Amino acid sequence: QVQLVESGGGLVQAGGSLRLSCAASGRTFSGYSMAWFRQPPGKERESVAGISWRGGSTYYADTVKGRFTISRDNAKNTVYLQMTSLKAEDTAVYYCAADSRTLNSFNYYYARFYAYWGQGTQVTVSS
Repeated sequence: QVQLVESGGGLVQAGGSLRLSCAASGRTFSGYSMAWFRQPPGKERESVAGISWRGGSTYYADTVKGRFTISRDNAKNTVYLQMTSLKAEDTAVYYCAADSRTLNSFNYYYARFYAYWGQGTQVTVSS
């Protein structure tokens, strides 16, 4: 079992930056593939980014590529999402997800791939 707790959300103006954190506890964090998803108001949950268990491979949705960066610190059991050049359409609840299986470019964006989820953190971008 893995427990995930997101933090770092808040209200920011368009063009600004935020860094989200996801702290993991439970089983060995370093063995887990990690990802960030988001759910905009009135819409379905969508993939944002994924990272392999060693951090050597990262994947991004086209909508955030070049603006967001996913990273992890296995010593701190934490995965991060650095968000820059934020837009109003980035407003959403952001969720951290984890799974023990290997991540690749075909599976990282499927929410059903991940066994563990955090409770989410709200990000609101004002225009």
